[in-house]
Amino acid sequence: MTATLKLDAFLPYRLSVASNRVSGTIAGAYQARFGLRIPEWRLVTVLAEFGSMSQQALCGRTQMDKVTVSRAAISLHERGLVTRTPQSGRPALASARPEPRGVGALPSDRTPGAGVRTPHLRQPQR
Repeated sequence: MTATLKLDAFLPYRLSVASNRVSGTIAGAYQARFGLRIPEWRLVTVLAEFGSMSQQALCGRTQMDKVTVSRAAISLHERGLVTRTPQSGRPALASARPEPRGVGALPSDRTPGAGVRTPHLRQPQR
């Protein structure tokens, strides 16, 4: 007998959906307050915590592809939120500017994921 995949019971699917919902909620706070999209706030928060790093390192830290990281870094640089320092023969390093107008932290009244409702992620039926 062939087993049928039930998405509600498939943990990787459930984790992906939950992660996307939490990310979307955080993105809403950053979009409303700072005008940042998901890739941009991910870069800013990683840079604020870990300091300067190459775009390749940012790809690894954020699990975003190099095109997405590059576009977000360019956008943030154009807005003055990160600096880009070219090094001979290496990708540009990006770092968060000092005190980027509070972008590195969520508004104090928000906790990442607060208010995220995931009714479709109920316990799987056994």
